Amino acid sequence: MAIPPASPVLLTRNLLYTGITRAKKLLIIIGNEKVLEFMIKNVDSKKRNTGLEFKLKNIKE
Repeated sequence: MAIPPASPVLLTRNLLYTGITRAKKLLIIIGNEKVLEFMIKNVDSKKRNTGLEFKLKNIKE
């Protein structure tokens, strides 16, 4: 799993958890240790406004 320096909005614990739990047999994390530590501490999750719920409710059959 590559963890490049990026916007703090993208470096979340949830993203790290997803990457770790999707590994089947082996996980190698490549990146800066400080970035990884930031991700572990970053529990800030933003509400995603995709509009998907609205679109699904308004599908015309």
